[in-house]
Amino acid sequence: MQNKQGNGWSLLPFGVFILLFIGSGILTGDFYQMPVLVALFVAILVALFMNRRTDFQSKLQQLTEGGGHSNIILMVIIFLLAGAFSTVAEGMKAVDSTVNLGLSILPGNLLVVGLFIIACFISISMGTSVGTIVALAPIGMGIADQTDVAVALTMGAVVSGAMFGDNLSIISDTTIAAVRTQGTEMKDKFRANFFIVLPAAIGTAIIFGVLTADASTTLQGEHPFELVKVLPYLGVLIFALIGVNVIYVLMGGIGFAGIVGLMMGDFTLMEFVTLVGDGFSSMQELALVVILLGGLVELIRQNGGIEYLLHKISRGANSKRGGEFGIAGLVSAVNVSTANNTISIITAGPLAKQISARFDIDARRSASILDIFSSSVQGLLPYGAQILSVAGVASISPVSVVPFCLYPILLALSGIIAIFIRFPKFTTR
Repeated sequence: MQNKQGNGWSLLPFGVFILLFIGSGILTGDFYQMPVLVALFVAILVALFMNRRTDFQSKLQQLTEGGGHSNIILMVIIFLLAGAFSTVAEGMKAVDSTVNLGLSILPGNLLVVGLFIIACFISISMGTSVGTIVALAPIGMGIADQTDVAVALTMGAVVSGAMFGDNLSIISDTTIAAVRTQGTEMKDKFRANFFIVLPAAIGTAIIFGVLTADASTTLQGEHPFELVKVLPYLGVLIFALIGVNVIYVLMGGIGFAGIVGLMMGDFTLMEFVTLVGDGFSSMQELALVVILLGGLVELIRQNGGIEYLLHKISRGANSKRGGEFGIAGLVSAVNVSTANNTISIITAGPLAKQISARFDIDARRSASILDIFSSSVQGLLPYGAQILSVAGVASISPVSVVPFCLYPILLALSGIIAIFIRFPKFTTR
């Protein structure tokens, strides 16, 4: 059984992964020199040959259990469906029509702001950042292709909007995890979060507007579009807004896009099936990354690495404000180590509850802090599912997207200010 203080050396495999994945890119100037799967597999090998007290077969079992966690497999299914929807929609030219519609209505300097706002609405309705990202990333690509806006900036707008809903949606798994671990009500946590994140969202929209103030379209004249080909995206948005499960939304989007494409003669039935398969294939590497990363995190947890983080961060708290910063630092550190904000909340939640009890921190506040800082960190990790997703769609370096993920940056800043000024205030219930 692990010592309550954990084992700092257990974090070594994750350090190896970071060093190989990001370090090699910094040294060579090319972040594609080291494939993420190779870096991840080397880290897993390091973890497997640590902790001699556990036999190799047991460690393999821990690896497979971590990779096969229900949250991980659900994420893989969402990846596959989102990839299929994206490919089918692209095959029936939905992206071109949607972008041209936007170009016809909005000037170039407002397209990125509009993309961010649409991503906010979709993510808060769907409750998933990844589903939002993969559905909107092709539109972001289209905007970048037809304007002089950098593709990394449009991808940053998609990630920013997606993380807004991931943090705030009442059906998001991160929100549910935060509420359950802290023993509070969903509506109370939503209210606590809303007034903290709203300034961050407004600030993000303003900054995107400033950054693209001089943007203009590279295509002159008319921007032809067929409204019927915009309907699949509109359908996804509507059903997401009314709170339909993301799996149903994506399956319905695939079917709807397929029907429109068949009716418009963009592809045959067999070509539609091929497009679905191509969409699945486009997400295979990302699915493998998520599965292997889940296995690596479980090995690190079993060896005491997560416990070490929990102990080191929580012992520094000595006041109510310090306790809140302790909760923020705790969930942030775990998120950096797990690259999954839901898992980080579930992992750090019980100790955050203990810190809250020790310093008389309101459960609504602790739940809000957990969700805010896990979402802000998750939206800035170049090896996190969100940025890996947009980077994969756009064929750019994940690191190039990070500076344009403005909302996660401002969200963290808003969270820090909220702790300093003790906002919002809660009345005793």
